[in-house]
Amino acid sequence: MILKHRILLWMLVLPILFFIPLHSLGLTNEASKKKVAAVNGAIITQGDFDREIIGIRQKMLSKGTPLSEAELSKIRYQVLESLINRELLYQESLKKGVRVKEETIEKEFSALKGRFPSDEQFNMALQKTDLSIAGLKSQIKRGLIIQQYINELFYQKVEVSPEDTKAYYDGHRDLFKQPEQVRASHILIKVDPQAKTSEKVTARKKIKDIEEKIRKGENFNTLARNFSEGPSSAKGGDLGYFKRGQMVPSFDEAAFGLKPGEVSDIVETRFGYHLIKMTDKRPEFTVAYDEVKEKLQQYLKQQKAQQKVDAYVKDLKENAKVERFLN
Repeated sequence: MILKHRILLWMLVLPILFFIPLHSLGLTNEASKKKVAAVNGAIITQGDFDREIIGIRQKMLSKGTPLSEAELSKIRYQVLESLINRELLYQESLKKGVRVKEETIEKEFSALKGRFPSDEQFNMALQKTDLSIAGLKSQIKRGLIIQQYINELFYQKVEVSPEDTKAYYDGHRDLFKQPEQVRASHILIKVDPQAKTSEKVTARKKIKDIEEKIRKGENFNTLARNFSEGPSSAKGGDLGYFKRGQMVPSFDEAAFGLKPGEVSDIVETRFGYHLIKMTDKRPEFTVAYDEVKEKLQQYLKQQKAQQKVDAYVKDLKENAKVERFLN
């Protein structure tokens, strides 16, 4: 369970989808400014809408679950309503005099910019959108204003008792189960699956020589530091704990088939050749209540606040002039 104290800001209010190139959608600047909705006269553009749709599709693709046409149709409706909801909340927060400090906006802007490897890549990404730096900061400002308004109006006033938290934990124990995990170290000699036979032979000889050293009693962690070509080499090959399915299948099968202290035979994956040492095993267990009660309380508080936000936005909608132009 992922629990977040700050509700809505990066999910509902300010999704980080500004850097989807509009030209990839086949949109000109003029087309991107076409209105898809109006909220009390404030326009929501096609560009705003399409950035979010493409962002969601890319996120689902990265998880290996592309959206069907039926799912996409439903998401299009949800995205439009989400944009309308944000605009309603923004308008209402301004009426109530909510403001944010410039240094807070700059801090969020710097955090967003820091997600890019370099200033050049940030500027290139920004250039491909219909947003200037000033426009991006304006979006951040809007998100922060809405967030502050929601926090003051709902989140800070919601109370969750220890009894509520315990009752939820007792009624949803499956959510707090942790699957069997192993901790393993490995030594990797890289070779591309499409490499020439001679390159594969050379790589396999390297890993075979290391295997011989291990069989003769040399320290696995030291050999990993000296010879492994994987990013974990600096830590003696340590990969930490992982559950089934987190590693590629052949690596996963080998690691979970070992006993603590055992070293595998040579394992081939798309990354190359591995030797795996299983160092510890954790059986399935349920996280104790005391370990999660604080985060669980935050989660339940967030859920209650969200319900109040949903009801509040529904009322705002009923008293607002909302026009939808999306086909």
